[in-house]
Amino acid sequence: MDTISAEERSRLMARVGGKNTAPEREVRRALHALGYRYRLHDRALPGKPDIVFGARRKVIMVHGCFWHRHSDCPFARIPKSRVKFWTEKLEGNRRRDQHVVERLQSLGWAVLVIWECEIRDRAHLNARLRAFLGPTRASVP
Repeated sequence: MDTISAEERSRLMARVGGKNTAPEREVRRALHALGYRYRLHDRALPGKPDIVFGARRKVIMVHGCFWHRHSDCPFARIPKSRVKFWTEKLEGNRRRDQHVVERLQSLGWAVLVIWECEIRDRAHLNARLRAFLGPTRASVP
C-alpha cells in the first residue's frame, strides 16, 4: 500500500517537470565549472536532448532514475499503488529513451546518459564529462 492517497500521489507526480530538473541543473553547473559551453534542449534533434554540444556532435541526456528506469538502482522502484499503470508508463519511457539514443547515434551524434544517482559523486561526474567531451577550447593551445 502506498503511504499517501492516490490524489496526493497524482498531485506530486504532476509537478515533476521534464526540463531544468535539479539533476540537469547540477550537470550543467559541473560542465560550466569545467569550462564547457553548450546549448539546451535542441528541438531539431530527436528527443530534444538536455545538453547539446553542436560543434562536437555530442549530447548529454540527464535521466532521473525513477522516470527512466535505471536498472538495479534503489531510486527506480515502482510505486506500490497502480503497479500496472506505473510499470507500463515507466517501461514506455525506457523504450522511448532507447529509441531516441539509437536515432541520435544513427545521425552521427555521440550520446552520454548521466543518471540522477551518479551526480552525487562530483569527482566521478567530472571525470565522465571530461572523458566524453575531451579538452575544452581554452585548454587547447
